[in-house]
Amino acid sequence: MELEKKYPLPPFTEATAKEKVQLAEDAWNSQDPEKVSKAYTVDTEWRNRSQFINGREAVVSFLTKKWQKEKNYKLRKELWAFTDNKIAVRFEYEYQNGEGAWIRAYGNENWEFNEHGLMQKRYASINDLPIAETERRL
Repeated sequence: MELEKKYPLPPFTEATAKEKVQLAEDAWNSQDPEKVSKAYTVDTEWRNRSQFINGREAVVSFLTKKWQKEKNYKLRKELWAFTDNKIAVRFEYEYQNGEGAWIRAYGNENWEFNEHGLMQKRYASINDLPIAETERRL
């Protein structure tokens, strides 16, 4: 049983779904894996690109490695749709890879929350596009 709660709680309204999306954007832009992981259930299920990640500890490990490789990371998320306990977002983020080249990643995420407002499922489809530094938007 989860004792933690992460507000706002489902069922979502348009306002609370937008708030949840903004909270996620802010957390990910902190690039703090421990902070980000607190939004997920201890047994969370992820698909991130072609990787399958299970559990909060695995999320911390994944994000730690991600942000060691992705420098100058900046993310924007936008609410796409929502229902009772599910939210769909579109997003884009930019970062520099290990060689210093700029990349913009585009994608969609489907989120499912438990009754305590913790994300129990996250499915992300992401595509990368090399960009020139002059093409940066974020």
